Amino acid sequence: MCVAASVAQKTIESYQNAGQILRESSLRRGNVIHLDASNTDDVMVTADLHGNRTNFRQILNIADLESNPRRHLVFQEVCHGGPTYPKAGGCMSHLMLEDIAQLVIRFPDQVHFLISNHELAELTDFPIMKAGKMLNLMFRCGMGQMYGDAVPAVRAAQLEFLASLPIAIRIGDHIMVTHSLPKQCDEEPFDASIFDRELTCHDRACGGSLHRLVWGRDFRQENVDLLARQLGVELFITGHEPCQYGFASPNSRQIVLDCCSRLGKYLMIPMSNDLTQDDLLNRIHSLHDPILAAMS
Repeated sequence: MCVAASVAQKTIESYQNAGQILRESSLRRGNVIHLDASNTDDVMVTADLHGNRTNFRQILNIADLESNPRRHLVFQEVCHGGPTYPKAGGCMSHLMLEDIAQLVIRFPDQVHFLISNHELAELTDFPIMKAGKMLNLMFRCGMGQMYGDAVPAVRAAQLEFLASLPIAIRIGDHIMVTHSLPKQCDEEPFDASIFDRELTCHDRACGGSLHRLVWGRDFRQENVDLLARQLGVELFITGHEPCQYGFASPNSRQIVLDCCSRLGKYLMIPMSNDLTQDDLLNRIHSLHDPILAAMS
């Protein structure tokens, strides 16, 4: 079902325009988006979607950005998963990535899309295998079914967009949102300069600082305490880890969110510098009515 060349060109332009908006955002310093009382009333933080179209639509309904111009909406990890094309079975999640780019254009400085391990894998051709399937190849196959001969041009613009993504969001003085946390900071110091400087190929490659950040799953208290001191924050909000009930709090500084199931959760954070982990836990909400979700 290859689309017309004009549709491919619109997709290319969306990726290019969205990437430019992200790079030039007045809220961005280095690779970090800074939100404070001067520009923010509240922040809706979501996590891994993996192509879940139902949850994506519900997030947009809840956020209601048009009616809340000082609300910010955080997305992460939309690639790899969800519905597939009926014939060849290619992954359709590239369409959600395109939707995110269009949202950035429609709501500049309100919609923020954090780099995750799956988007980084697309950017660097790092293979991800899940349930016996190569997710990168499924993703490319889906693009091929949509864009045919225009795939190289669309793909180039897509990678340009992915390279523009921020890697963290600071909410006030004490809260940081990242896709995950690097492992073993107490054994191998983490290079926090990636938050401030232009990223290199080495940063993105396996073993590099960005790769280490978005792939890490070391949620030990001592590891998180050390990283918090290094970055000057108190609390972390992350995704990356599947959560049976849509969220988890593996230590006293971290909340993990998961948005790709029927029990997906999100956080609505008012702008304040006095929030504790308990305050944040009390602001976790279900994307869907929990009783209906359990019955579906």
